[in-house]
Amino acid sequence: MSIIIPTPDTRMAAIAEKVHHQERLTLEDGLFLYQSDDLLTIGQLANEVNLRKNGKNVYFIENMTLYFTNVCEAHCAFCNYRKDEGQEGAFTHTGEDMIRYVEEHITPGVREFHITGGHNDKVSFQYYKDCIRALKDKYPHIAIKAYTAAEIDFFSRISGLSYRQVLEELREAGLDTMPGGGAEILSDHYRQKMRVEKANMEEWLTVHRTAHQMGYKTHATMLYGSIESQQQRLEHMMLLRELQDETNGFMVFIPLAVQPISQQAGIKRRTSAFDDLKTIAISRLMVDNFPHIKAYFINIGTQLTQLALSFGASDVHGTLVRERISHSAGALTPAGLTRDELIWLVKGAGKIPVERDTFYNVIETY
Repeated sequence: MSIIIPTPDTRMAAIAEKVHHQERLTLEDGLFLYQSDDLLTIGQLANEVNLRKNGKNVYFIENMTLYFTNVCEAHCAFCNYRKDEGQEGAFTHTGEDMIRYVEEHITPGVREFHITGGHNDKVSFQYYKDCIRALKDKYPHIAIKAYTAAEIDFFSRISGLSYRQVLEELREAGLDTMPGGGAEILSDHYRQKMRVEKANMEEWLTVHRTAHQMGYKTHATMLYGSIESQQQRLEHMMLLRELQDETNGFMVFIPLAVQPISQQAGIKRRTSAFDDLKTIAISRLMVDNFPHIKAYFINIGTQLTQLALSFGASDVHGTLVRERISHSAGALTPAGLTRDELIWLVKGAGKIPVERDTFYNVIETY
């Protein structure tokens, strides 16, 4: 009788067989991949999965990021964007303020307003509805992607309404989809350590489950690179995978590299390029029921985004016009790119640039 002890090579080969046969990877498989230094094989497997789903197409959108308020009741440890009411730099804009800003900065092809902000408890839920209603009335043809699950939970608290009622009222005001923020790491232990003073793990998942049951398609993120373990990252992916099995309501998974507080922060305070590529690739392998994995150039830079397109990513986000949250936390990247720059970036990676709308309907293939 002989006992075969798996070696790293045989373990990787077994995972590759699973990928080839479209079998789901386990937590143990994911941990092995994270602990392996064979980045090229991991990337090759992720690329195989992505090609199966999306061919050589890489998607982007012309969008604008808008920020109505940075006043926030929460004090999350990783955030340098929030302010207290009355603090220098604090702002709370009205819908009319935002329309003036949009008129000054909008480009002709914009198809989406991407809105996130603080949990400002100095205003009512009506304020948040009025903000998006003003935009929808003025720009009815532009999709509104607004309010994370953590914000929906906050609105529920300040209004006394259920999640479903909040989402129904926001839909009536003009909401089309929700961004994926507020997830951070879906672990209550992590959220306690990082002072995530907003929706807990179960609340975040419940908001998205409710939205999906109502017919919303939404986004999901993971903020990696602080105190979380590799196992916590994988458990986060698997929680999303389970919810997607149940609802099929997520369009894209977005791994977000955490940013240091200062732009002057050195290389040791940032995620490594190796970790960024590995996390994107492992995301593509683990979150097997999501159509897309996004490489977010705001957090990892344009050249690494280009490489990520061979490591499982099929989306490079959008033009943004002027991103603020990651940049307030020390991002060194451009605050936006033009359509031509995004097309150049994708073509430079040997892929096909596809301009999309919010729901991944094709506008134009370049």
